[in-house]
Amino acid sequence: MRELTTRGIALGIALTIVFTAANVYLGLKIGLTFASSIPAAVISMAALRALGGGAILENNIVQTVASAAGTLASVIFVVPGLVMVGHWRGIPYFETAGICLAGSVLGVLFTIPLRRVLVVESGLPFPEGVAAATVLRLGQESAGGGARALGAAGVVSAAVSLMTGGFGVLADGASRTLVAGGAVFRLASGFSLALLGAGYLMGVAAGVAVLVGLVVAWGVAVPVLTALTPAHGLTPDALALSVWTHQVKFIGAGTIGIAAVATLARLGPAIGRGVAASFQAARRRAGPALLTTERDLGGTAIGAFGLGALVLLAACFLAFLPAHPVLALFGAGFAAAFGFLVAAACGYMSGIVGASASPISGIAVVAVVSVSLVLLAIPAAGGGVAVPLALFATAAVIAIATISNDNLQDLKTGQLVGATPGAQQLALIIGGLAGAAVIPPILELLYQAYGFSGAMPRPGMDPAHALAAPQAALMAAIAQGIAGHSLDWTMIGIGVALGAVLVGIDIVLRARTSTLSLPVLGTGIGIYLPPSISVTLVVGAAVALAARRSWRRAGEAEREAAASHATLVASGLIVGESLVGVVIAAVIGGTGRQDALALVGPGFTTAATVLALVVFAALTLAFWRIAAGSRASKEAR
Repeated sequence: MRELTTRGIALGIALTIVFTAANVYLGLKIGLTFASSIPAAVISMAALRALGGGAILENNIVQTVASAAGTLASVIFVVPGLVMVGHWRGIPYFETAGICLAGSVLGVLFTIPLRRVLVVESGLPFPEGVAAATVLRLGQESAGGGARALGAAGVVSAAVSLMTGGFGVLADGASRTLVAGGAVFRLASGFSLALLGAGYLMGVAAGVAVLVGLVVAWGVAVPVLTALTPAHGLTPDALALSVWTHQVKFIGAGTIGIAAVATLARLGPAIGRGVAASFQAARRRAGPALLTTERDLGGTAIGAFGLGALVLLAACFLAFLPAHPVLALFGAGFAAAFGFLVAAACGYMSGIVGASASPISGIAVVAVVSVSLVLLAIPAAGGGVAVPLALFATAAVIAIATISNDNLQDLKTGQLVGATPGAQQLALIIGGLAGAAVIPPILELLYQAYGFSGAMPRPGMDPAHALAAPQAALMAAIAQGIAGHSLDWTMIGIGVALGAVLVGIDIVLRARTSTLSLPVLGTGIGIYLPPSISVTLVVGAAVALAARRSWRRAGEAEREAAASHATLVASGLIVGESLVGVVIAAVIGGTGRQDALALVGPGFTTAATVLALVVFAALTLAFWRIAAGSRASKEAR
């Protein structure tokens, strides 16, 4: 059977570019990315069938290449922080692409010794890898229908996004501020279909966690703190936003940090066993005639790729800090060493909860705190060097961590469909190369068009339209706070205490039943994100809950058909809006005008809000009907 083919690699690269652009936009907007393996597999099966052929192993290579888009884009959780702290005035191509590529290669290589232990022998569930294998096995006959569902949802989402962000006919959200005594309450909701789809894919448990964070932030913390904070002439809206930005978000940071530590502690013994077993596996000698399904990349290839990646990583750090070569090489060494440790940890976590659910944001928090504290003890790291170096090193660690997650998940898919591990490892390196090539220009384009929270490229731009980049802002705040001994430890302490209580609740829920949990990282993100984003994510999770209740009366085959169909539709909603967001960014960047495509003026604001609410409600209802199985069941019959 054909496996590593030219057309498969070309299609995988094309899908990587598309899904990377979508993930970069979505990640900067809401701090979440989506897995691209299953949508890529469905598109691949339809495209290769149209070209003639398209065996399961060739389709597996396509999804392996494209899976890099949903993971490597996570470097945006850190990289914009370098603009926020003023070290960069834009997104330099070489340094950004270099750490993405070096990190992706090292992420693949670091997990090769783990394949046999974690993928073949461990019995870990690898939920996303198994799901992708199921799609590849059973989806060949209905690949055209799946691609049509994803494409149709993408077109609808793109059209709504164009009417919102381009023409201005629809509003992107609505809000209402209430004042009771001195306390300010702010109710807000967005009308983004991408967020609706992301909330659905996020699931019920994570949706509840985000809702808890939303209530903590805007139902408790902001009202209490606004009642205690002098207004100094600020409007209630401005006062609430100021309190949330400078105080409440650090509660979210503390919650995210303790959630990350708790997750790593819970998985620690299993991770330790996995790492020890991986070293034992690395010492085993293979027989002279390995089966195809046991062939990893050869020793020569591993050595060449590894040396090249380390040299590239060092070159990136030297280019980043040319005046401090010793510190730069220290940063590169820290990134490689810490990256190796988190590769094993993330690989094991992906086997348990899946690559998408792994706490990458928590890994980033641990990394930025670790390197920042180390740099405090180095006198030469003063003078404004410590903060940017800590962020750059963390970005490299995240590139390694996310690809480590992805590689083992892909290898599980390959094991189930009879693929060659070495071919998949090479395919993922190719996907990393494609993703690394397009991430810097997309980041630069979006920055010039919208700006990042707290960092606008030009005077006069509306900060309300800036991309939140929530994780990057958090990383920048932590690095600056540690370096300047100015971190708001009181609010962080409150967040840690809150997170500890929620971790206890999560432990009790998991002990009582296997179906209930409270992902505390989701609560931290709910505190940290703007309410217009959090509310829309919760609506998407509510659709998932309503759909699950509708599935109770259906048979197993009908439930699987509905779930698969809804997942593709949700992915299409994300991809359509995200790609239009990139296109609109190009128009704004080229013209220098935020309203370059606007068809209406400021006087249309009320009508745009009403229209947007009607459209969003109607499409949410339609999405629920699809998710509940009304259309999928007809197709199944």
